[in-house]
Formats: sequence, C-alpha cells, structure tokens
Amino acid sequence: MHTSKNRLLIVLNFLFIFLNDACSQSLADSTIKKIDSLFVKWNNETSPGCTIGIVQNDSLIYAKGYGMANLEYGIPNTPATIFHMASVSKQFTAYSIVLLARQGKLNLDDDIHKYLKWFPDLKEKITIRNLLNHTSGIRDQWQLLAISGTRLDDVIKQDHIVKILSKQQALNFKPGDQYSYSNSGFTMLAEIVKSVTGQSLRQFTDSAIFKPLGMNNTHFHDDYTEIVKNRSYSYDRTDSAHFANSILSYSNAGATSLFTNIDDMSKWIMNFYDHKVGDQKDIVQLTEKGKLNSGKELTYALGIVVDTYKGWRQFSHGGSDAGYRTYITVFPDLKRGFIVFSNDGDFDPGGKTYAIADFFIKDSTQKNDAVKKEQKDSSAAILKDSISMKKFLGSYISDDGLQVNFDIKQGKLYNHVYDQTFLLIKGQKDTFSIFNMPDIKIIFSVGAKDTNAVVVTPDQTYYLKKFIKDTSQPDQLLKTYTGTYYCPELDCKYGIALKDHHLVLTNNKYNDAVLTLIGTDHLINDFWWMNHLMIIRNGGNQITGFEVNSGRIMHLRFNKIE
Repeated sequence: MHTSKNRLLIVLNFLFIFLNDACSQSLADSTIKKIDSLFVKWNNETSPGCTIGIVQNDSLIYAKGYGMANLEYGIPNTPATIFHMASVSKQFTAYSIVLLARQGKLNLDDDIHKYLKWFPDLKEKITIRNLLNHTSGIRDQWQLLAISGTRLDDVIKQDHIVKILSKQQALNFKPGDQYSYSNSGFTMLAEIVKSVTGQSLRQFTDSAIFKPLGMNNTHFHDDYTEIVKNRSYSYDRTDSAHFANSILSYSNAGATSLFTNIDDMSKWIMNFYDHKVGDQKDIVQLTEKGKLNSGKELTYALGIVVDTYKGWRQFSHGGSDAGYRTYITVFPDLKRGFIVFSNDGDFDPGGKTYAIADFFIKDSTQKNDAVKKEQKDSSAAILKDSISMKKFLGSYISDDGLQVNFDIKQGKLYNHVYDQTFLLIKGQKDTFSIFNMPDIKIIFSVGAKDTNAVVVTPDQTYYLKKFIKDTSQPDQLLKTYTGTYYCPELDCKYGIALKDHHLVLTNNKYNDAVLTLIGTDHLINDFWWMNHLMIIRNGGNQITGFEVNSGRIMHLRFNKIE
C-alpha cells in the first residue's frame, strides 16, 4: 500500500518536472538563463512564485513555473497550475458583450436600464459602452462593500454586489465626462449577459469562448466552495523569509474570478491575430479605445488597455486580488504574447512581463540618439535651478484624496505616491514628466491663495493643492468634528471621536483609524476604502456631515446624526 503511494508520488513529481520543462526547449540556453535570472528570488521550495509563458505565432514556445503553488503541501508551480486572474478577467467579460452585439442581441450604446431593471434611475443615460470603458461614473463595488462593513476576505457573492449597487443614490460624475476604473461596471456586464441569454457568465463563456478555443482548464469561478484541481494558493509576504495565507472567497464573476493556466491563456492570446472565436471585426471592437464626452481618447478599450511599447501596438491588462498578481500583453503585429501569473502578493507581474519581452522585442521608434541617451541617463534630470523649485516642494492633495509629495535629492526632483517614488525630468517652464514615462506630465503653478500641481496621465487628470500638515490643533477645535455619521445609501455608521488629543474614525467592524486634519475640511486616514473625507458645513459653518471622496468613490454622503 505504502509502496504504491510512493510510486504515485514519484510519477507526480516527474510530471511536474516534465510540465515545467516541456516548453523550455524552443529557446537558446542563453535566453533561458536570462529569463531564469529574473525569478531567482522565487525559485525555491519555501516561497510562492509564478508561472510564465511566451507565445509566438501559433505556439506557446516557452513556459515555466517558479516557486510553490502550495506551501503547506510543497506543490510547485508549473505551466499547468491554475491561477485566479483578478482583473485580467475583464477582457473575457467584454468579449462576451462583443459577441452578443455581433449576434444583434444588444447594442453597446444601449441604456443599461434596458437590461438591468434593478439599477436605480439616477437621471442620466448610462450605456453598456460606459461600463466597458470605465466612464459610467458608477462607484466601485469593492470600496462600497468595505465601507459598508464587508471585508474583502469575507465570502462575497454576486447577489451581494448587485444588492449594494442597486442602492446607489448618485454617480461619481456624469457618464462619459471622466474615466474612473470601476469593477462595478463589469459585474453589471455579467448581469447583462445573464439578462440577454438566460445564462450565467460562466455558462455563456464556457460555450461561446472557452470550449471553441480549447481552453479546457478555464472557467469563471462563481462558487468559492468548488474544488479545482491543480490550483495555486494565495500568499502575502510577512517578512523576508515568511508568508501568510491571503484569503480569497469570491463567489462573483465579471470584474474578476477567471481561473486559467498558461497553456489556456496562450490560446486566448493567439485568438487576437489568428481568430477561432469571433473575427477581426470583433477584435477591432474589443480593442476600440474609449472616448470621453470632450472627445479625448482613452488608452482603455473594452476591458483591455490599448497603447504601444517600444513603438509596437499592444493589448494588455493586469490583475490583483488577495495574493494573486497577473499580467498579459499581446503584440498583434508581431504575433507575440507574454504571460506572467503569480501567487505572491509582493510580486510585480507587469515589470516581469516587460523584462521578458525586452529579450524578444526591439525598439521600432525613430528616436534620435540624444533622446535615447536622455531616457537611459538619469543625469539629464539634474535641475539647473533647484532654488526656484523650492516653492513647489512639499505635500499635495486632490479632491479625491490622492496625496503626492515632491522633494529634491542630489539635485533631482522626485515625487512620492503611496509607496512608490518617481524621478522627474524638466520640460518647458514648470512642466515635468516622469523619467522614462514621458506620457505622464506634472504642471506646477502658483495662484492667489494656493500652490497647485496638475498630474496628467493618458486617461485621467488630477488637480492637487499644496498643504501643510498641522497636528497641533487644540482639543476644543477637534471636538467640533466628533459625532456619529450615517450613510443612508449604505445603511452604515461611522464615528469620529477624540482620543489622546487626536481624532479617530471608529466603526464596529474595524479597528480605529487616526484622522489627520488638513486645513479645515480635509480628513485623511489609513482606511484604503475611505482614506479621504471632505467635511460638509451649513450656512452657519456648523459641520453637518462628510463626503467620502476617495479614489473610485466620490460624493458618498454621511450625515451627522449625533
């Protein structure tokens, strides 16, 4: 009996090794060594890791796994390992809509209320295209859930999300006026598929996309209790040598929850230029860039980003849920694709994807030698006049709570956003761009009362004002902010209390968060779901409530009731 088990384990281990090396023979040994060098940190038996794939023409020419799919049982990652895709799922939801539009069962410019009777009438036309392009103004489901008291590691079902979306009382902005990434839109697209076809997104994609492509190990995982063979588990790093389980209990689909592996994803990548499901018109539809009401063109298309890399057209997207980190990019004109899936929350899949791509893709742009040298040589970022820049240094905040800090080190200007630091290079007047990311601009100005910074990205523009943190406010002033605040839209309460000369945000589900007052009307804290509160006052300057203006949620009102 024990001998049979041992033989089985030997066979299984052989299969893991075989699967890891099966697709490794199409590349030169020197190239394989370069690729392996990118993943040394994860290539051991005590760390989660990743799987990678390289697609060329009609073949998966290279695939390999690094690190462990399951640390508790010592199971390694291989190209056959199943990963949760997070937001890489969105392009499959979008393609479902494209296929239904081709069949004449819906139109992308239809009002969503035609299919979603449960979504409230907010006196604005919201189209299916708005959902696909993230221009709907609908608040993001994850933040709404978190504010209401649902942790993201709780069991979250489709009906739970639909219920909270059905109670929205306002939009972040008029549909089409802005771009703001909204997972809610893609859950709603899944519900539109169900409304039109009578099938769940899982059922529809299985018959319309996955089976025709031979993606036999792929599905939308809409039941968290379902057993999936050969799946990876999700981990977060706790220190340099240890990890913890990162729980994911989603039973929802549309914005996330696709399960697949490297081999299956390679077949999807090939479909962008060698069509087996849909045709070129459908791919053109999927990759058509969105436009704002102003006419500005976005880089976001239908669940996928469309831009260029090294002068080559690419279709790409990343994903992040719990400890899963994913990224794919397709270069249709080169008939190439690159895939990286990880189960380590500390992993940068996009960075690794392009590091691999750099071994295969040459820069096709006609840049002169001076520009190329400037992009490689950071000495070009040294300020010629650092004294004139001092008035712009310091901390800034936007209406949606984005905080950016600027400082000078060794004669160079840097900006700090969250835990990331970027080197800036000067352009004309007081305009800067991020070094090696010239499409992101920062424009400084000084007004009558404020020092301002406008951050312009390809899809969004942020307007920031300089502030100085003042933590010395007297208790008498701070007490005017205390009380109980109620949100009728989410039917939940938060308190603001004064403890040890500091304001704190309190809630029954979460630990207290220290609030920092900026000026008189901004309150910032460390709750990612509502880290910026804007105080509301009446004509007598009395505080009557606050708005949550935080990332993907704007103008969510809490009324002061005590």
